[in-house]
Amino acid sequence: MTSKLKIIIPVVLLVALGGYYKFVLSKPAATAKAKINGSVYVLPKEFLVNLSGGRFAKLGVGLVLSHKDHSIADALNNKEAVKPPDGFGPLPQEAVIRDIVTDTLTDESDHDLIDRDGREHLKKRIIRAITARTDVRVEDVLFTDVAVQ
Repeated sequence: MTSKLKIIIPVVLLVALGGYYKFVLSKPAATAKAKINGSVYVLPKEFLVNLSGGRFAKLGVGLVLSHKDHSIADALNNKEAVKPPDGFGPLPQEAVIRDIVTDTLTDESDHDLIDRDGREHLKKRIIRAITARTDVRVEDVLFTDVAVQ
Protein backbone atom coordinates (compact mmCIF):
# COMPACT_ATOMS: atom_id res chain seq x y z
CA MET A 1 0.00 0.00 0.00
CA THR A 2 2.81 2.39 0.82
CA SER A 3 4.44 1.74 -2.54
CA LYS A 4 1.20 2.81 -4.27
CA LEU A 5 1.12 5.98 -2.16
CA LYS A 6 4.70 6.73 -3.16
CA ILE A 7 3.56 6.73 -6.81
CA ILE A 8 0.16 8.44 -6.39
CA ILE A 9 1.28 11.35 -4.17
CA PRO A 10 3.92 12.71 -6.60
CA VAL A 11 1.48 12.39 -9.53
CA VAL A 12 -1.26 14.28 -7.64
CA LEU A 13 1.27 16.87 -6.48
CA LEU A 14 2.55 17.32 -10.05
CA VAL A 15 -1.00 17.77 -11.41
CA ALA A 16 -1.80 20.27 -8.64
CA LEU A 17 1.36 22.29 -9.32
CA GLY A 18 0.62 22.29 -13.06
CA GLY A 19 -2.90 23.58 -12.42
CA TYR A 20 -1.60 26.24 -10.03
CA TYR A 21 0.88 27.44 -12.65
CA LYS A 22 -1.69 27.49 -15.46
CA PHE A 23 -4.42 29.33 -13.57
CA VAL A 24 -2.43 31.53 -11.17
CA LEU A 25 1.12 32.16 -12.32
CA SER A 26 0.99 32.16 -16.11
CA LYS A 27 -0.04 35.31 -17.97
CA PRO A 28 -3.29 35.14 -19.94
CA ALA A 29 -2.91 34.80 -23.68
CA ALA A 30 -2.81 38.19 -25.36
CA THR A 31 -5.76 38.86 -27.61
CA ALA A 32 -4.88 40.32 -30.98
CA LYS A 33 -6.11 43.86 -31.53
CA ALA A 34 -8.36 44.17 -34.56
CA LYS A 35 -6.69 45.91 -37.48
CA ILE A 36 -10.03 47.23 -38.71
CA ASN A 37 -12.33 48.48 -35.98
CA GLY A 38 -15.65 48.53 -37.77
CA SER A 39 -17.01 47.00 -40.94
CA VAL A 40 -16.11 47.28 -44.60
CA TYR A 41 -18.88 48.18 -47.03
CA VAL A 42 -18.08 48.04 -50.75
CA LEU A 43 -20.31 50.21 -52.90
CA PRO A 44 -21.84 47.71 -55.34
CA LYS A 45 -21.64 49.84 -58.49
CA GLU A 46 -18.30 50.87 -59.98
CA PHE A 47 -17.54 54.51 -60.71
CA LEU A 48 -16.71 55.86 -64.15
CA VAL A 49 -15.44 59.45 -63.86
CA ASN A 50 -14.00 61.96 -66.30
CA LEU A 51 -10.54 63.17 -65.40
CA SER A 52 -8.70 66.24 -66.64
CA GLY A 53 -7.02 66.06 -70.04
CA GLY A 54 -9.76 63.95 -71.62
CA ARG A 55 -8.88 60.86 -69.60
CA PHE A 56 -11.23 58.80 -67.46
CA ALA A 57 -11.04 56.38 -64.55
CA LYS A 58 -13.03 53.34 -63.60
CA LEU A 59 -12.81 52.40 -59.93
CA GLY A 60 -14.43 50.50 -57.13
CA VAL A 61 -14.93 52.22 -53.79
CA GLY A 62 -15.33 50.79 -50.32
CA LEU A 63 -15.95 52.43 -46.97
CA VAL A 64 -14.61 51.41 -43.58
CA LEU A 65 -17.59 52.22 -41.39
CA SER A 66 -17.15 52.96 -37.71
CA HIS A 67 -18.27 50.25 -35.31
CA LYS A 68 -20.74 52.90 -34.06
CA ASP A 69 -22.42 53.13 -37.48
CA HIS A 70 -25.48 50.89 -37.59
CA SER A 71 -27.16 52.38 -40.67
CA ILE A 72 -26.81 49.24 -42.80
CA ALA A 73 -28.06 46.92 -40.04
CA ASP A 74 -30.95 49.29 -39.34
CA ALA A 75 -31.87 49.39 -43.03
CA LEU A 76 -31.75 45.60 -43.32
CA ASN A 77 -33.92 45.18 -40.22
CA ASN A 78 -36.49 47.76 -41.35
CA LYS A 79 -39.21 45.78 -43.12
CA GLU A 80 -40.93 48.98 -44.32
CA ALA A 81 -37.82 50.43 -46.01
CA VAL A 82 -38.00 51.19 -49.72
CA LYS A 83 -35.96 48.75 -51.80
CA PRO A 84 -32.96 50.52 -53.36
CA PRO A 85 -32.61 50.64 -57.16
CA ASP A 86 -30.62 47.97 -58.98
CA GLY A 87 -26.91 48.32 -58.41
CA PHE A 88 -27.31 50.07 -55.06
CA GLY A 89 -26.82 48.45 -51.69
CA PRO A 90 -28.58 48.78 -48.34
CA LEU A 91 -26.71 51.92 -47.20
CA PRO A 92 -29.51 54.51 -46.87
CA GLN A 93 -27.36 57.51 -47.90
CA GLU A 94 -25.48 55.69 -50.65
CA ALA A 95 -26.65 58.08 -53.38
CA VAL A 96 -25.16 61.04 -51.50
CA ILE A 97 -21.90 59.17 -51.01
CA ARG A 98 -21.76 58.30 -54.71
CA ASP A 99 -22.34 61.98 -55.51
CA ILE A 100 -19.50 63.01 -53.18
CA VAL A 101 -17.07 60.51 -54.71
CA THR A 102 -18.01 61.54 -58.27
CA ASP A 103 -17.75 65.28 -57.50
CA THR A 104 -14.40 64.83 -55.76
CA LEU A 105 -12.81 62.77 -58.52
CA THR A 106 -14.22 64.53 -61.61
CA ASP A 107 -11.65 66.76 -63.36
CA GLU A 108 -8.82 65.52 -61.12
CA SER A 109 -5.48 64.72 -62.69
CA ASP A 110 -4.87 61.14 -63.74
CA HIS A 111 -1.63 61.39 -61.77
CA ASP A 112 -3.65 61.91 -58.55
CA LEU A 113 -5.28 58.49 -58.96
CA ILE A 114 -2.12 56.72 -60.13
CA ASP A 115 0.17 58.16 -57.44
CA ARG A 116 -0.15 56.71 -53.92
CA ASP A 117 0.13 60.10 -52.19
CA GLY A 118 -2.42 61.56 -54.59
CA ARG A 119 -4.89 58.78 -53.82
CA GLU A 120 -4.44 59.29 -50.08
CA HIS A 121 -5.15 63.01 -50.49
CA LEU A 122 -8.30 62.27 -52.49
CA LYS A 123 -9.47 59.75 -49.87
CA LYS A 124 -9.08 62.35 -47.11
CA ARG A 125 -11.12 64.86 -49.13
CA ILE A 126 -13.85 62.25 -49.62
CA ILE A 127 -13.90 61.40 -45.89
CA ARG A 128 -14.22 65.09 -44.95
CA ALA A 129 -17.09 65.55 -47.42
CA ILE A 130 -18.92 62.41 -46.25
CA THR A 131 -18.58 63.54 -42.63
CA ALA A 132 -19.86 67.02 -43.49
CA ARG A 133 -22.77 66.01 -45.74
CA THR A 134 -24.06 62.67 -44.38
CA ASP A 135 -24.82 60.83 -41.15
CA VAL A 136 -22.58 57.93 -42.17
CA ARG A 137 -19.66 57.43 -39.78
CA VAL A 138 -16.79 56.55 -42.08
CA GLU A 139 -13.25 55.95 -40.87
CA ASP A 140 -11.55 55.29 -44.20
CA VAL A 141 -12.20 55.17 -47.94
CA LEU A 142 -10.83 52.31 -50.01
CA PHE A 143 -10.20 52.36 -53.73
CA THR A 144 -10.63 48.65 -54.37
CA ASP A 145 -9.88 48.76 -58.12
CA VAL A 146 -8.48 51.64 -60.15
CA ALA A 147 -8.07 51.77 -63.92
CA VAL A 148 -7.09 55.02 -65.67
CA GLN A 149 -7.23 55.51 -69.45
